[in-house]
Amino acid sequence: MKKKKVKTRTHNYKKHIGKAPGTLVYTGKKTEKQLKIESFDYTKDTITENVLTNIADVKAHKETDSVTWINIDGLNAITEIENIGKQYDLHPLVLEDIVNTAQRPKIDEYDDYLFVVLKMLYYDTNENIVIEQVSFILGKNYVLSFQESEGDVFDNVRERLRHGNGRIRGLKSDYLLYALIDAVVDNYFSIIETLGNKIEDLETDLFEGNAKEDISIEVQQLKREILKVRRAIFPLREIINRVEKGEHALILQRTINYYRDIYDHLIQVSENIDIYREMIWSLMDMYMTTISNRMNEVMKVLTIISTIFIPLTFLAGLYGMNFEYIPELQYRYGYFVLLGVMFLMFLGLLYYFKRKKWL
Repeated sequence: MKKKKVKTRTHNYKKHIGKAPGTLVYTGKKTEKQLKIESFDYTKDTITENVLTNIADVKAHKETDSVTWINIDGLNAITEIENIGKQYDLHPLVLEDIVNTAQRPKIDEYDDYLFVVLKMLYYDTNENIVIEQVSFILGKNYVLSFQESEGDVFDNVRERLRHGNGRIRGLKSDYLLYALIDAVVDNYFSIIETLGNKIEDLETDLFEGNAKEDISIEVQQLKREILKVRRAIFPLREIINRVEKGEHALILQRTINYYRDIYDHLIQVSENIDIYREMIWSLMDMYMTTISNRMNEVMKVLTIISTIFIPLTFLAGLYGMNFEYIPELQYRYGYFVLLGVMFLMFLGLLYYFKRKKWL
């Protein structure tokens, strides 16, 4: 007897069972324990970019007059992240949430810093959506960002810092945090656009009758992708709304309008997600309707064939009875007359069905 293949599933929350609050447990999939730290220390006129190899060098940027962005790649380097947390006096629960990649997007306010968690979305080489957690610590003159692995959507921010484009180097760390969050949100539009193109292509195939045999699988995959994107994006509205309406000393009043712009973008993204979600449900209904119509077409053809052959079968059965005295059997041309009558009946029924537009 063939055994049923069991799909392996990961249970990240089980790693936290029995652990004390504040215990750092990495719940992601990365196995290489390689930490990469890059820093951008800048003022309006100058900028210094470095790759830090010593954890002790991270603390040197905490009390400077310049603004510093420190980006840490590698959440599975628990010891190093714990040391960075001690240098910046981060709460143990904050560090726990940083390495917990299943954390829901949120914002926590502390006396000296803000802690923000959100999801960064992008497509891999196989056009599968990758959801990566990004955590931010906003301090007086610094922003710490924690990512699971190298590769992100912040290249445009890096270029603006290097070349002094825009107002980013002339403002404080709260604007830097805005620029990083804005880069993540802007990439949401790319994800939504790709999803929309996939849905429209499927819709066109269904309308034109070019649907593949596995189109139901594609529809289910799209539905799962939309749900994943929705879970990742929707909580971010609450975060930005709290920043916009809050009165934390680290978020200056002149920067609030920029965060308000992010909120507007999130509303637009959320509306598109809801629209595409409805379109996917409509696609499934359309697919089921298409299958039903095909079945009806097949049944109609079979019914017409059966209807045509009913009178022909009756005549064949009538003259095929084993009675000795059937007058027409003695007629010399009776066989040919019967064939002719059957053929005329066949043509008559075809004409009738055509006239009724059943064929």
